[in-house]
Amino acid sequence: MNWTTFLQFTRGPLFQASLLIFVGGMAYRLVRVVLLGWKGDKAPAKGSKLAGVVKTYLKGFLIFPFVPWVKRTFNRNPIIYLAGGLFHLGLFSAIILGTPHMLVWKSLLGFGWPTLPLPIVDWLSAASIAAMIALLFYRRTNPVLKLISGPAEWLNWLLVFLPMVTGYIMTHHLFFQYEVLFSLHMLSVDVLLIWIPLSRISHFMFYFFSRTIHGVEFGKRGVTP
Repeated sequence: MNWTTFLQFTRGPLFQASLLIFVGGMAYRLVRVVLLGWKGDKAPAKGSKLAGVVKTYLKGFLIFPFVPWVKRTFNRNPIIYLAGGLFHLGLFSAIILGTPHMLVWKSLLGFGWPTLPLPIVDWLSAASIAAMIALLFYRRTNPVLKLISGPAEWLNWLLVFLPMVTGYIMTHHLFFQYEVLFSLHMLSVDVLLIWIPLSRISHFMFYFFSRTIHGVEFGKRGVTP
């Protein structure tokens, strides 16, 4: 196989098609959610809706899960909270704050932003990969999670794990030629882009809707979210 030609295909036509499917699919799902509407209040609010939203976002981004003692449920599921937090932190740093990916975003959006030094992104990516393996093992051994896990959950894990691990191996020039690793990394990214709108991985976009609604409802009732 001519890996240079295959790399050109995965970086070019296949990536463009995958990106179009991703954007179109997520836009369709977003429109469907917006069209559901939001029922008006039938009773006066007991508290501040805005304060409820601010509190829930502060807890979501600054406290949970990296200050776990605030949440008593941490005592029951420490692996979920810590490994889940490390996974999302490493994934965010690689996709948004890593220089190679920022340059991809710049080519798409027309502007860039400051990035983290490579060693920091590298360590966070390694932590994210280790966290994903821990989460997989926990899902396989926890009776409740094992019971509610089906083919879609295992496929979600695999399709997220492959871009992470191939990107890490490619950065360190391990095992295979660079063209081979780059091709496999791009192929895994392309497949993931196509899969996201069809799966629960799309929750990253709807998280902000649910978090806002959560804060509004608790603020309206005058209770702590």
